[in-house]
Amino acid sequence: MSYLVVSSLADLPKTVAEHGALHLVTLINADTPVTRPDTIHAERHLFLGMNDIAAPMDGMTLPGEDHLDQLIAFGHAWDRHQPLAVHCWAGISRSTAAAYILALAINPALDEDALARELRRRAPSATPNPRLIELADRRLERQGRMIAAIRGIGRGADAFSGTPFTLPLTL
Repeated sequence: MSYLVVSSLADLPKTVAEHGALHLVTLINADTPVTRPDTIHAERHLFLGMNDIAAPMDGMTLPGEDHLDQLIAFGHAWDRHQPLAVHCWAGISRSTAAAYILALAINPALDEDALARELRRRAPSATPNPRLIELADRRLERQGRMIAAIRGIGRGADAFSGTPFTLPLTL
């Protein structure tokens, strides 16, 4: 089984090349230009236009159920032969939430707390978007365990941009 690799937009080309990712999830403001790496074909790239917010704000796109449904469907369709890359602007909030969600959606046997602790170990700056986590907790029927696990690791270390990292689908 393969793994997920998380990065910022700035680190995306290098991260995709280094890990040989052939599938990509982008979670970024809808009007942000993103150049898809040449190795990622259009049908293997999911672009989810959303702002990094947890509550409605005028002029911004709140992460929603449709975003979550698309993310989970894309993760289930991924063949796992090569890593799946996930990125947002900074590689700290939307992408770390998406990687955590994807790992639990793909491998329902994963323990939410253990995965959250592994996420923190691999990504000290990770501060997963709470709105995405709350939506996924309901959709994946985790009875609040995803929310509690992410709250349990607390806010990540302050950083302008996260360092790329991998997240396994098994622990």
